[in-house]
Amino acid sequence: MTAPRESSIDVRRGGVALADRWPLLRQPGTLVLYLCGTVGLAVAAGVWLARATPFRWEDVLTFLALMGCGAVCIEATRRLGLPAGVSRDLLSAWWLPVALLLPPVYALLAPLPLQFLLQVRVKPTVVYRRVFSAAAIGLAAVAASLCFHGMGRGPGHLGTATLLLAVACAVLFTVLNTALVAAAAVLSDPDTRLRDVLWDRERVLLDVVELCLGVLVAIVCGISPLLLVLTLPPVVLLQRSLLHAQLKAAARTDAKTGLLNATAWQREADTEIVRARRTGETLALLIVDIDHFKRVNDNHGHLIGDQVLAGVATAVRSQLRDYDVVGRFGGEEFVVLLPRADVAEARRVAERLRGRVGRMAIPVEEALITVTISVGVAILSVHGDDLIELLAAADLALYRAKELGRDRICLPVAPVPPQRGREDNSQGGIP
Repeated sequence: MTAPRESSIDVRRGGVALADRWPLLRQPGTLVLYLCGTVGLAVAAGVWLARATPFRWEDVLTFLALMGCGAVCIEATRRLGLPAGVSRDLLSAWWLPVALLLPPVYALLAPLPLQFLLQVRVKPTVVYRRVFSAAAIGLAAVAASLCFHGMGRGPGHLGTATLLLAVACAVLFTVLNTALVAAAAVLSDPDTRLRDVLWDRERVLLDVVELCLGVLVAIVCGISPLLLVLTLPPVVLLQRSLLHAQLKAAARTDAKTGLLNATAWQREADTEIVRARRTGETLALLIVDIDHFKRVNDNHGHLIGDQVLAGVATAVRSQLRDYDVVGRFGGEEFVVLLPRADVAEARRVAERLRGRVGRMAIPVEEALITVTISVGVAILSVHGDDLIELLAAADLALYRAKELGRDRICLPVAPVPPQRGREDNSQGGIP
């Protein structure tokens, strides 16, 4: 499942503000209402289901056995840690069996002990994110449990119809949980693209793996909870493999922006340039620099500066194609490689980036921070034949954009004909 993102703490001069003690208060009002409403619905559902569910020791012992397996899985992978940002785990292998085998109230309770264990033993994060994650998972699991127990004959009757119903309910659980998380992401940033928080090929594959594991564990546990000892080793091994892959990927990314770091970007850019030269396709390189970024750090502090960096990175990424290569080059500079882009396309993309960042606003205390960007553009085989030459040409173009007043796009000055080197001093122009 999806783990919460890390959050920066905003420290202001003159003491700790209320929002520093309660980070939830710094979020948009609609997001606060949504989070509180989701948690409130989960609490209300828990009270109602607890009153309607008879107590059975058999159910309690099965619940404890599944939660114990989940705890062992977390502890077995704890030393690996979790990558920054959004991470995936396979804890649905234990939540889904609870939803399919036990009354719905247990499905609502299942995320609580494992989320608590993640918070205190693996990766502490902002508490409201953990609470919301537990509520979202619990509500999705309750819906799946109610559907399974309301339409099926129960896990004791293994048959094709029951198994198909279990799979359908597992899919329902995944869809609902993803939808709840996606809604929170969109409310926190209206410019977020749904496809960035919903499914891509890798996420679908992981969801299918989780679904299969959950159903298989439910079948084994339905036969006898003692057989869970046979399911634990393969689940732990898969969990470790998944975290190792995520940590390996995280080593290629910049922690503050989530973009490729300079080393990883250079490797991918070199590969794209070699391919473009072999096929004869066009390719463009952009260097994007945040104007007067030092003023942001000086006036508001480096934590706010990090928020601006992350905001600009998100804005840039949202305007690019999936196969464009974007990374943080260092400081307040970003680099973008645009395969199959000519001069006209590179200018259109750069202008789109400039306009999108210019409309961005970062809330700070009682004000909003706005920034602009300058962009230097270079074209393969026109301004250079390899990555070093393209970077040098784009850097010269960026320097020219800053000399002309910033918040604009420039190409390297061509030596001939003379009119191509004419400067346009209009604000936001493209010389």
